[in-house]
Amino acid sequence: MARDETRPSPAPVPDDAEESVPFETADIYGAYPRLPDDQMDRLAQRGRRRAVDAGDVLIREGERCETFYVVLSGSVAIVEGYGTPDERLLRVHGPGRFIGELGLLNGQVAFYTATVRDPGEVLALSMDQLRDLVARDSVLGDLVLRACLGRRALLVGQGAGFRIVGSRYSPDTRRLREFAARNRLPYRWIDLETDEEAEELLRRFGVGPEETPLVVWRDTTLLRNPSNAELARLIGLPSLPAGNHHGDLLIVGSGPAGLAAAVNAASEGLGTTLVESMATGGQAGTSSRIENLLGFPSGISGAELTDRAVLQADKFGARISVPTEATSLERRDGHYAVGFADGSEITARTVVLATGAHYRRLHVPGIEPLEGTSVHYSATVYEAQQCRTDPVAVVGGGNSAGQAVLFLAGYAPQVYLLVRGPSLEAHMSRYLIDQVERHPRVRVLLHTEMTGALGDKALEAVTVVDHHTGEHRHLAVRALFVFTGADPHTEWLSGALALDARGFVLTGAEAQACSVPELWQSQGRDCLTLETSLPGVFAAGDVRSGSVKRVASAVGEGAMSIHFVHRYLDHTAAPGGTDSSSRTRPKESAWLG
Repeated sequence: MARDETRPSPAPVPDDAEESVPFETADIYGAYPRLPDDQMDRLAQRGRRRAVDAGDVLIREGERCETFYVVLSGSVAIVEGYGTPDERLLRVHGPGRFIGELGLLNGQVAFYTATVRDPGEVLALSMDQLRDLVARDSVLGDLVLRACLGRRALLVGQGAGFRIVGSRYSPDTRRLREFAARNRLPYRWIDLETDEEAEELLRRFGVGPEETPLVVWRDTTLLRNPSNAELARLIGLPSLPAGNHHGDLLIVGSGPAGLAAAVNAASEGLGTTLVESMATGGQAGTSSRIENLLGFPSGISGAELTDRAVLQADKFGARISVPTEATSLERRDGHYAVGFADGSEITARTVVLATGAHYRRLHVPGIEPLEGTSVHYSATVYEAQQCRTDPVAVVGGGNSAGQAVLFLAGYAPQVYLLVRGPSLEAHMSRYLIDQVERHPRVRVLLHTEMTGALGDKALEAVTVVDHHTGEHRHLAVRALFVFTGADPHTEWLSGALALDARGFVLTGAEAQACSVPELWQSQGRDCLTLETSLPGVFAAGDVRSGSVKRVASAVGEGAMSIHFVHRYLDHTAAPGGTDSSSRTRPKESAWLG
């Protein structure tokens, strides 16, 4: 509800506002900006003033927040585990600052409680009012978005949010940790073997070690070995409503190609659904910094690129569901039906396959028991924080390996890059090579192949051979990061359409050559550039045979695939059968309506 226009606007925030709240958290990361007077005035014209007393709760952990708060006077504390024995103060905000992080914008539940510390006054806006305002004020919108992205990164780094209690040797513990990390969810892992807190939590909830892993939140919610989908629902990750769904386009996979396809399709009015089995962003979402993407001269992290793209796709009305694992694809009555692991099904006139690829497992003696604890296939802040005191090794010679090396060198005292080839030039971009070779904490070992992993409960060393000299030796490292060749996520497509010898999806002339001639004769045309051996099914990004394995290329193919979707739909001109609800649905997201 809009504020009564007869009420005065908020008084200007004094320059010494920092000093007026002695315990306010300093804005050393740029995540806690103080809104300038002109933006405060615009917010005040839409919002409602509200007097608050010490102890008032504005946002409660575990609940969706539907209100945007700005502190006018007094202060607000951001607290984890509010009212529990584990209560922890995260930060304090004074006049001119707003309350909220990424979950506020994308409809997730809050990972903290916002409670009034010093009595005063706040300005409250509904999310509809905020969306309407930022649609007219891009400067304010960008300021809020940047701050929310930064605050999510800080929550992740602080280990706020829910807790995962489990053994480092448990595959289900590794599964839950990977799902949380890939979806950029704030959590803290409590190791059953080494953390004293684990025993105390087990006693508190009356469960035994055999019932782990556990997900514990707010001391009131306990999930015993939940599935990824159960954890997603707890946190509020987007899902599809029950029942069969029909639409113009189904996109399977949400890496850069899938997200680009979703943004372009939904913005052009197509009823668009995007499904993802693990986490939005794909491999790119785990990249510490992407510096060769057009429009980002100082680089951008994969996590920020992903979060921005998800909000953008949601802005235009694309429906997104995580985690939803596709298991089958079949043509049915002129449409395509995709079945999922949970038994649900989506039917669409067209499909874009953007499932990407995953790094190939390294098969050397001793490595398998250490995967997920000391051996990793991505380099996120979670793994990096465990490498502050010990050397680590990275296997691979491509851009992903180079980005990981530079990221890890900001944490670990020494990073070894193990490259089988004679140089980095074959697969790594020049800008990365220059940074890698100049970094004082990085040591590049060419002609070097890893032959084994040593360690019982944790990695202690790796054995390597120098193929140039024949020398065998041990490297004392405590973590290993693997970025070798990639395999496509196409197991579920075997027999449904044409794949190349390595399992990547064939498109264009190569796909047509693998089809019976009558198929394309009946279409009255040739197979389109990104079209598969099934008319109306397209492939984009890393999953496509012959694609350039770069983020920019994937984004371009994702956008281009929608051009071909339109050509196919115009050619078939199938009447009816579409579901436009995604174009007119009420916004569940709290951002960019």
